[in-house]
Amino acid sequence: MTLRLAAISDEFSPDPTIAFPAMAALGMRGAELRVIDGRNIIDMSDDEVDRVRGLALTHGIQILGIASPVLKCELPSGGETDPRLQRDIFGAPYTLADQPRLIRRALEIAERTSARMIRVFSYWRTVDAADPSPGLLDEIATALVDLADQAAKRGILIGLENEHACNIATGEESARLLALVNHAALTLIWDPANALVAGERAFPDGYDKLPAGRVGHVHVKDCHVTDGVPAWGPVGDMDVHWEGQLRSLVRDGYSGWLSLETHWKGPNGDKLEASTICGEKMRQLAESVS
Repeated sequence: MTLRLAAISDEFSPDPTIAFPAMAALGMRGAELRVIDGRNIIDMSDDEVDRVRGLALTHGIQILGIASPVLKCELPSGGETDPRLQRDIFGAPYTLADQPRLIRRALEIAERTSARMIRVFSYWRTVDAADPSPGLLDEIATALVDLADQAAKRGILIGLENEHACNIATGEESARLLALVNHAALTLIWDPANALVAGERAFPDGYDKLPAGRVGHVHVKDCHVTDGVPAWGPVGDMDVHWEGQLRSLVRDGYSGWLSLETHWKGPNGDKLEASTICGEKMRQLAESVS
């Protein structure tokens, strides 16, 4: 299989003793760490991180990335933030002042777990993010260059995720930002569902705007959107058009990971069941296009 399978582990369960065997049973060989036992990975001790890594390796799973909350905060100079957007913080209610500490710790954890990537964001979305001022884009670009410089010294990548509640939400916005930051240690975590929630037809429109070779990782989830509000559901059954998206990724030479970020609560309100359903659907889609 060309496309490799992974997940953000707490989408199965925040308990890694539940999450990792469930992921391995679906053929997943990679994990991103976000929330473990009710705490954000950033707040865990070295011994706790080592335990999680050991559990993952026991199940044949490598740690791919640290799903950090870096730059998921307000930028005071960026203008008024958009009050309509739901902000998912996953146990990480940090401010701008916390960011230097967060990236230092994320880099330490990445090295400790042999993770190649740290996921970051682009500050909470402002009311003018769809038509941003040059100053706002410059501030985001400057912050990303600084993060990429720090990561490059350790052989680690910074993965910018397009997030509907942040300033870089769509394919078009991602392309605009990437044109400003041509850094070897900065890549894009492409999340078509996030772009869809932000009002873009993510595939093919948003994806086709992305610069070739800048997609380093892909998050997988699916939804319908009504008046800007997502209803999450089984991967491949909603509005992202995952089969076409995956075929285009393979056509364009992408041979990286598909990382499940379910969000759906499943037919019975059970996230483990929901992620198992979505993981199997993701596996079938990946096999059909590889």
